[in-house]
Amino acid sequence: MKLSIIIALLSGLLLSSCQTTTKNQQVKRFGSITGLKADKLARYKELHANAWPEVLKKIKDCHIQNYSIYLQKVKNEYYLFSYFEYTGKDFDGDMKKMAADPNTQRWWKETDPCQQPLPETAAKKEIWTNMEEVFHTN
Repeated sequence: MKLSIIIALLSGLLLSSCQTTTKNQQVKRFGSITGLKADKLARYKELHANAWPEVLKKIKDCHIQNYSIYLQKVKNEYYLFSYFEYTGKDFDGDMKKMAADPNTQRWWKETDPCQQPLPETAAKKEIWTNMEEVFHTN
């Protein structure tokens, strides 16, 4: 199951998080990281510049908001950082719902080959590595 990918688009799954409450709604923040294959950089950007409406709808349906993916080159290697906020009550259930969605599965077949997981995450057959939040302010 590709829960870890959600974070990428979600992308995928797995992250460290922190909770806050906004307007009587609990918000859990997630951040994760993965590598990006240099020869797939243009393709990855193209995919996300034209993200599929069905995939974007599924993200919202699964209580994910404020979803972003950033790109950074470090020592000739490309890395993606994802951030999103989860406002639902059943994260695992929502991630399973997303992973079961045929449009999301097709999306991952396009994005997964572009990504280069960190070694410890690749060993678990996942894409995105959890990141620990060490600071936040509103």
